[in-house]
Amino acid sequence: MSYPVLLAKLLIRSGLARWLPGVQRLTDGGGAFLHYYSDRVLAAPYPELRAAAALLETPGPDGIDLSQGTPSFDLVPSGSTKLPADRRGFPPPWGLPALREAVARQLQAGHGLAVNPADEVLVTHGAAGAFSVALDTFVNPGDRVVLFDPTSPLYHLALRQRRARIRWVPTRLEAGRTRFHLEHLVKALRRARLIVLTSPANPTGGFIAPEDLEQIAWWADRRDVLIFDDQAFARYRYEGEPVSIGTLARARRRTLTAGSVSKGYALASARVGWLAGHRHLVRPCALTALLQTPFVPTLCQQVALAALAQGDDLFEPVREEFESRRRYAFERLQALGLKPAWPAGAFFFWVNVGDLGWSGRAFVGLLLRAKNVLVTPGDCFGPSGTSYIRLSYAADDGRLREGLARLADLLRAPQRQAA
Repeated sequence: MSYPVLLAKLLIRSGLARWLPGVQRLTDGGGAFLHYYSDRVLAAPYPELRAAAALLETPGPDGIDLSQGTPSFDLVPSGSTKLPADRRGFPPPWGLPALREAVARQLQAGHGLAVNPADEVLVTHGAAGAFSVALDTFVNPGDRVVLFDPTSPLYHLALRQRRARIRWVPTRLEAGRTRFHLEHLVKALRRARLIVLTSPANPTGGFIAPEDLEQIAWWADRRDVLIFDDQAFARYRYEGEPVSIGTLARARRRTLTAGSVSKGYALASARVGWLAGHRHLVRPCALTALLQTPFVPTLCQQVALAALAQGDDLFEPVREEFESRRRYAFERLQALGLKPAWPAGAFFFWVNVGDLGWSGRAFVGLLLRAKNVLVTPGDCFGPSGTSYIRLSYAADDGRLREGLARLADLLRAPQRQAA
């Protein structure tokens, strides 16, 4: 904003900033949310950016746009990718309105989460882009961010790059549920800025039960901590009723819900995701995205829109196929003497190879060298993963069976102790 960062932070800390008319105009009445903003957002040239955004709006069917920064000719030979003339420039900064509406409908139908597509849904460069935008909007160097251990390496790598301080909450898997000790959560949330959730989880496939989500929401509210809820694997849930933490009363104002078409629609190449939540959280995220990685390509957004328009009926056979693979792979791994954790969702097994005398990373190297089968070392996912590997059953049925057969050959071989 137009104040120097140090002065702005002093005004915010004193509580005076929310009452300044200029702040009220720039935040659209969201002065109470200013204390969440990062230095990057506070230092942004709000008036100039708002003026620039207004110039990016389509002037209407009768208007003539002489401000275009891109040419308007068509060299694409395929009619399947042909765009109408009014879609050949930059897309709207927040994303195509039709796609934002489709995301809002999906969140309402699948999770009971009500958001306004006009100012509470932002289209991003995948779920990873959504996380990056959220971090750069709300997290400063030195801020504490809470992660469950184990979790996707995307989170702790991005946090380390931004010099945030990670607070790990150890978890265990019980009958497909991600469990944790409440005292560890409470301690980690003290003076934290953000907590990151994903359910079903990567790498364990565990889901967070509704009663545990209530505890997280209660303590996040008590400690005034924002919540980032990554629903990348939401379609791959085989057990339990799905509950979105953003629907809980104590979490509604502080939750950013992220998703994408990468996992649930097998469209990782499209790089389309979204961020949804309270408008006074999403608005500054839109500003950050505009400054850093604006304009998710229109063609990619149209692919994502077509995918979301399919509904869940076409996906149901896919989900059933993955559920069948889950059962098959679990039984094969048990027959090999391994003890995989039972996943209630996603498409991974979290397997302890420490009982075989190996670290996870050493076992991954051996399996790759001896049998040309690649799995993921567990230490990528957090401090507790040293003796674990992550095995995915997302491969087609034939390749999954062959990979498990090669794993069986390795475990039967007398020379497997040789590194």
